[in-house]
Amino acid sequence: MTEVLTPRTGDATLPPSPEAPTYDPRLTNDDLAPLEKQRWGSYNIFAFWMSDVHSVGGYVTAGSLFALGLASWQVLVALLAGITIVYFFCNLVAKPSQITGVPYPVICRSVFGVLGANIPAIIRGLIAVAWYGIQTFLASAALDIVLIKLFPALAPYAVVEDYGFAGLSALGWASFLTLWVLQACVFWRGMESIRRFIDFCGPAVYVVMFVLCGYLISQAGWSAIDLSLGAVTHTGWSSVPVMLGAIALVVSYFSGPMLNFGDFSRYGKSYAAVKKGNFLGLPVNFLVFSLLVVITASLTLPVYGELITDPVETVARIDSTFAIVLGALTFTVATIGINIVANFISPAFDFSNVSPQKISWRAGGMIAAVGSVLITPWNLYNNPDVIHYTLETLGAFIGPLFGILIADYYLVRKQKVIVADLFTMSDKGAYFYSKGYNPAAVIATVVGAAVAMTPVLFNSAPGMYTAAQYSWFIGCGLGFATYYLLATRTRFAVPVPAPTAQEAGR
Repeated sequence: MTEVLTPRTGDATLPPSPEAPTYDPRLTNDDLAPLEKQRWGSYNIFAFWMSDVHSVGGYVTAGSLFALGLASWQVLVALLAGITIVYFFCNLVAKPSQITGVPYPVICRSVFGVLGANIPAIIRGLIAVAWYGIQTFLASAALDIVLIKLFPALAPYAVVEDYGFAGLSALGWASFLTLWVLQACVFWRGMESIRRFIDFCGPAVYVVMFVLCGYLISQAGWSAIDLSLGAVTHTGWSSVPVMLGAIALVVSYFSGPMLNFGDFSRYGKSYAAVKKGNFLGLPVNFLVFSLLVVITASLTLPVYGELITDPVETVARIDSTFAIVLGALTFTVATIGINIVANFISPAFDFSNVSPQKISWRAGGMIAAVGSVLITPWNLYNNPDVIHYTLETLGAFIGPLFGILIADYYLVRKQKVIVADLFTMSDKGAYFYSKGYNPAAVIATVVGAAVAMTPVLFNSAPGMYTAAQYSWFIGCGLGFATYYLLATRTRFAVPVPAPTAQEAGR
């Protein structure tokens, strides 16, 4: 049973505190402070995950698993196993933020210290900036295809050698900046507008995908459906490592939003509502989405003569301008949805946490948006090796941060959080450290990330290529174990103060 030691004013789940706590202005602003009202229900969380899953990247990722040389039932088992792990971990990381009403970087203050929390915040923020740029580019590339289909005269402007700057064509720049502005506009309107936006995005993609699937069935017939997108080349025990790799891929794909899921669970009206939304949005939704993806992709072979795993390209083959525009715009909107929830909101909170009085939530988001252009993500995406290393590096750094947060909240502090002390610089605060950070948390982060990065950096060595696929699991496990040992059995042990009667508020 979680015990919040300083109840928030207006929280329906806790009795009101005698007087509102005084928070240090150096550590708080209106966006980072505990929420007074938490309104999100199960559907809002469900829609969040639909927006996260229903994207071009999610479509291609799910479809690619069916081409690993496994039987279709083995792929479905791997998908369900992977998403069930994600579901379980999301429930764990959701609880501290939902109970306290604070975002991910603030709850990290209870682990790393009120100043040390900037370490995980900046790591997560920078990773999100990179992927924000890449996802925006992917969506803009899809938009390019549609524009050229509708307006063939634009084709010359899509050639980088003739009309290009910094590695991107003139048409590419126009599409990228258009989506960049659209995303910024949605974000700027605030969290309530974002909630309404993602409530629409996920279901909208389902409608278009069902219509697209129905169209392909009408062209090819039901008998053309094949759940295996490739030849079965792994049978018996040889299929086990491939299945494990598929499970790891699913977990790694969701590792970013899984880590900072507290940024969203804090809005949940209850922990039960969050868990129900997670169940509907992850195991249930992901299985339906995966089946829909593979059925649609398999039907492209008899209809178009080739296997197409990009939904935008599939839509572009339809001989209907209306269908092309509607389908492409829907997938583009869906990608905007995942980009905002996974890669915009996180750095907004993370960068705001660095200097709350100077950087608001909106300012933090715009810093991320500008940074996403400066890294020229199209150049990263054009190099498959860089993307390969980036995915594994992401897991290597995010894994330890996740493991440390879970170990601290559930095992070390026994689910006790003194909310007021998350916002004080007083040396009497439970989360204040003389060095500015909790040494146990920093050491565990370094150990977990360093070991997890080893197979990524030396993947040409025997066995390292396979080990690199599990960088998130390696980092998470080592971060968890190292932190727990340091925080409970060494000179870096974390003091866990007993609550006073006033703090308990009960």
